[in-house]
Amino acid sequence: MILGTAAYMAPEQARGKAVDRRADIWSFGCVLFEMLTGARAFGGDDVAETLANVINKEPAWDALPPSVPTHVRQTLRLCLKKSIRERVPDIGAVRLALEGAFETVASPATPATTASSRGRWPLMAALVPLAVAATLIAAMAMPTLRYLRETLPPEMRLEIATPAGDEQLHFALSPDGRSLVFVATGDGASRLWLRPLDRTEARPLAGTEGGTAPFWSPDSRSIGFFAGGKLLRIDVAGGAPQMLATVNATSTSGSWNADGTILFAAHTTDPLWRVAASGGEPVAVTRLDPPRQITHRHPQFLPDGRQFLFYAFGMPDAAGIYLGSLDGGTPVRLTAADSGGAFLAPDRLVFVRQAALIARRLDLARRVLTGDPVTLADAVGVDGFARGGFAVSSASQVAYRAGGSASRHLVWVDRKGKAAGAAGEPDANDLRVPELSPNGRMVAMSRAVQGNQDIWLLNLLRGGRTRLTVDAAFDTNPIWSPDGMRLAFASNRTGVFDLYVKPSNGSGVEERLVNSPNTKQPQDWSRDGQWLVYYELSPTTGHDLWGLDMTAPDQAPRVVAATAAEEVLAQFSPDGRLVAYQTNESGRFEVVVQSFPDAGGKSQVSTAGGVAPRWRADGKELYFLAPDATLMAVPVTNTRTALEAGSPVALFPTRIVDGGTVALNRPQYAVARDGRFLINQPLGDATAAPITLILNWKGGASAPDRR
Repeated sequence: MILGTAAYMAPEQARGKAVDRRADIWSFGCVLFEMLTGARAFGGDDVAETLANVINKEPAWDALPPSVPTHVRQTLRLCLKKSIRERVPDIGAVRLALEGAFETVASPATPATTASSRGRWPLMAALVPLAVAATLIAAMAMPTLRYLRETLPPEMRLEIATPAGDEQLHFALSPDGRSLVFVATGDGASRLWLRPLDRTEARPLAGTEGGTAPFWSPDSRSIGFFAGGKLLRIDVAGGAPQMLATVNATSTSGSWNADGTILFAAHTTDPLWRVAASGGEPVAVTRLDPPRQITHRHPQFLPDGRQFLFYAFGMPDAAGIYLGSLDGGTPVRLTAADSGGAFLAPDRLVFVRQAALIARRLDLARRVLTGDPVTLADAVGVDGFARGGFAVSSASQVAYRAGGSASRHLVWVDRKGKAAGAAGEPDANDLRVPELSPNGRMVAMSRAVQGNQDIWLLNLLRGGRTRLTVDAAFDTNPIWSPDGMRLAFASNRTGVFDLYVKPSNGSGVEERLVNSPNTKQPQDWSRDGQWLVYYELSPTTGHDLWGLDMTAPDQAPRVVAATAAEEVLAQFSPDGRLVAYQTNESGRFEVVVQSFPDAGGKSQVSTAGGVAPRWRADGKELYFLAPDATLMAVPVTNTRTALEAGSPVALFPTRIVDGGTVALNRPQYAVARDGRFLINQPLGDATAAPITLILNWKGGASAPDRR
């Protein structure tokens, strides 16, 4: 049986379902809306029509007077969320959010008979009844509110253990605060894991292998994530992932609002894009300010679903957390920070600065931060791409993880998978794409130190690292020339990733090789020194392979492979007559080999998925990674007329960075002339640091602005 007044019933009550105190919060929102607008939030000619409007329609939000403060509007929207999971869970939070909202209206005195007072009187006459009504409601509600405030549970901090993984900062709390999703390897490939907070165990989500950067739908029923160069979504209840858009960004991230819009970073040097949660054509939302800004990352929607936070990389005076809007306008820089930010209801911005998790009040009406910072936790992790090791739910829970990105090290491994020592010291600065010099004495790599990604060199004989590039832009993916005298790499110092070359001893200046409007990344340099193969990201065909004649750089580049599929990670055979690369032409990534420089027949050498090919020094064997990150070997015979490839053989399982699901830029391993493998992998096998969950945080006992 349904009991109550139709216009003030919560949707669950109108459907005849069980109700709790959140139905009362809905009713309070209906009353407050009617006080502010003079009209009911949900009207109708009869009970049936009224109930239908409660269930299916939104209040006329544009009827709110312009003078209503932003935080009151946001609180009202949270009170009238149709999903009880998204609705404010406690009236105490509403009371705190509305405190002082009507205190600016003084008692009316006898007005002076001036033109200005006559002009102000209608406004005061309209506001005074509102203030009186608010006072009456507050007086009636005060016993309940006082009881709730006095019986609020104390602040608690709980630790949640997770399986080990290389992406320890990739986790997210569901908006309803009931579940945690995180990235871990466990006993297999890296994937998403789901941990309901009312249970003691987590479970892996099938179909999310290689997934990173998870984020939730507003109803806590679906999860967005990134894998294989794609933005995907998966329902928590089960089912296969659905592709929404293609991406080409390291350490990307996303956010999902109640209107079914997803914000995400699509490419390494792009602004933010929006796409429907059902998929479609992405549309740019923000605009970069080059060269002051390099890229925009880590979007986070605010409760109104229109405004959002994001992080801008760039020069010191331009980097930091910004406030933008889907409605357009110039974003406002809120603060410098070491990480992206998140909104903690009712009015806090949370971010990491100098390893501390900080909260400051966010005045959305003035679009500024106010008050002194309050520290929630110390030693909170941040990676080289400003991803903070924390998450916030709509239920005002906070989760964080101590420590930065998992430390990595370069490990020598023999053909049987036995470790034979490490190359260099462990590294927590997002060590990537190791490349052995031709003489085997140096390793070139990319590292992100304090958010600045550069090319570094590791001396295998004497030890120690030296920095080769010092530009403020992102420099990545180094490739040695055959004589070891130069290094080719990619840099976005002009706004888009172009190809550059620089002497390996650090002298001289960088020389740009190819100038085009599309992102490019070097792949390999032929042993005779003539050809540099690279991929270019075409807006129509995706990743395509091209060859640049280094003996005649003024000549137009030559097409190596350019189809509607993705072609990346090209590697020349030692004799330069073949090029191996990975392509998803069959629907998943496989390793193929074709002749070069004249593209002839194409032979597939992997049989059950494969990425990141590398050649043995004599060209008689080709290596690649299987989807479960096992290192595979294929015997290859190259005759004048045909290529003959044997059956793939598993050599040993790896714990390689990025796993075996996809690799878009460069392999995370190298092959030495003596047959050993240099593998970039996480340090040790220890369980990851636990995630700490903060419950009932009230701003900190020492917070100067605590009410």
